[in-house]
Amino acid sequence: MSLDKNTTDQLIDKYQKLGQNVNTHLDGLLHSKPIDYWDYIQTDALLNLQVQRTTLPDEMVFLMYHQVNELLFKMVLWEMDQVAKKEDMTAAFFETKIMRISRYFDVLTSSFTVMKDGMDVEQYNKFRNTLTPASGFQSAQYRKIEFASTELINLIDKRFRETIDRNTPFEHAFEHLYWQAAGKDYKTGKKSYTLTVFEEKYKDEFIRFAEFYNTHNLWTIFKKLPQEVREDEDLIKAMRHYDYTVNITWVMAHYNTANHYLNIGGKTAEATGGSEWVKYMHPKYQKRIFFPDLWSTQELEDWGTNI
Repeated sequence: MSLDKNTTDQLIDKYQKLGQNVNTHLDGLLHSKPIDYWDYIQTDALLNLQVQRTTLPDEMVFLMYHQVNELLFKMVLWEMDQVAKKEDMTAAFFETKIMRISRYFDVLTSSFTVMKDGMDVEQYNKFRNTLTPASGFQSAQYRKIEFASTELINLIDKRFRETIDRNTPFEHAFEHLYWQAAGKDYKTGKKSYTLTVFEEKYKDEFIRFAEFYNTHNLWTIFKKLPQEVREDEDLIKAMRHYDYTVNITWVMAHYNTANHYLNIGGKTAEATGGSEWVKYMHPKYQKRIFFPDLWSTQELEDWGTNI
């Protein structure tokens, strides 16, 4: 099979624009080897990322499951980045990206059965002690998903929202994000070790990320769209679906899984990070809502209660 002239012309044009000699690149192809599946996917590297801390078999389920979650979070952020940097936004593009993101969270939600029904309770309550003080709330990618979804005020601890507005310094707002409640005693201001090391690693990165997404998050971009686009029924449905999926469906799947392992005999065990995980996770307490204007007053009031 010979190269057709159109393809050749496109190759020449491509490398000319890069200031490169197309013949040099074609000569390189003579010595390159075909790509294999295992090289492209980096299978060997991927399958060697699991290092257990115990000899209990079900710890491997727990470990791999969370690694899969992080890969899905990366897929979500990949879509969000495209929305944030898109010029000439359209309802069709926005809706497509929102629904892709929702599907990733649909997978995350349904996959919690791997954790809930796929581990031995006795094994879990043995190996979990070796994970202390690590905590699932230390997922930096999930925090970035929240920053990229909505305005910062909607992520502030419900107790402090009235004291913070868009002019509040990011440093101050950061100290009152809802998930700080998982690692801070607000009476004394003392932070847990889990929260302290999390901030030492990610705080500066989070603030830079939040500053960019302050004007590039999904909710702000949506509100800047032309009115006819904002009133598009399919787009509104897609936005509501994403909001509910992340802040109700997925959270409750996580909550119910935690409850399965940590609420034994009517006694609620402490999370590995030391948080009051019930009040931190359950949506009725913090009422995390990405797109509040897309919900009725009654829906906002009932958020997280009728589940």
